[in-house]
Amino acid sequence: MINFENVKNILSNYFPLIGYGILSTLILAIFGTFVGLVLGVFLAYGKNIKVKELDNIFIKGLKNLVKGICNLYSIIFRGTPMMVQALVFQYGCQALGFNWAIIQFPGSVSNFLNGWFIAGLIVITLNTAAYMGEIVKSGLNGVDKGQEEGARSLGMSASRTSISIILPQALRNCLPTIGNELIVNIKDSSVLNVIGVTELYYRLYITIGGSTFAYLEALLIVAVIYLILTLIASLVLKLVEKKLDGVKFSLNPFRFKRSEL
Repeated sequence: MINFENVKNILSNYFPLIGYGILSTLILAIFGTFVGLVLGVFLAYGKNIKVKELDNIFIKGLKNLVKGICNLYSIIFRGTPMMVQALVFQYGCQALGFNWAIIQFPGSVSNFLNGWFIAGLIVITLNTAAYMGEIVKSGLNGVDKGQEEGARSLGMSASRTSISIILPQALRNCLPTIGNELIVNIKDSSVLNVIGVTELYYRLYITIGGSTFAYLEALLIVAVIYLILTLIASLVLKLVEKKLDGVKFSLNPFRFKRSEL
């Protein structure tokens, strides 16, 4: 049975620790999503490289190499769990003689920012980039070819057309899927506890649960907080989509349009 007195005690006695856990999870999710998106754009363009008949042997070989590396990267990171990637990253760094534990920061920032937290940022970013590459690639391929032809007819270069015309439309079309990746990262950041990243799950279940032995209550609080975070993220993303679509919205339930009265 759940002891709600334990829930109350955990929330009252360990609130600062829980707050640092929430902050760590949000930083991991937001940083991993947006930096992963930037890397994903490069991956998408690398996958979409077209080898032309007029290209010389060197250019053809270079294009095939870049395309092959991008496809291999996507296959590896999308085909393996992030938990395994984190452990490979940890032991790989140690095999090379580098231990992330040596990185420490002074002051209160050390409550969530340390070497393993930075390692977690790298892992979640690299993992997200593989998915973002596929998302952006689909978005690029989904833009009407007439957009490119029209821009080229106005004298725009291929690179400027792609960056100024094609990419913004592709990202706008992919926005719901990109937002879904943010929500996934909020939840999946919990697996980074295997390398010592002190995010929300680590602090509540391992640290607080281990000291109070109220593991069930700690897990209940974790589940509720994750649910709240994902619901807030979903709401914000929906509002952003409506804003981009030019739809006016208000959080005031008593505000009506004149035509509705």
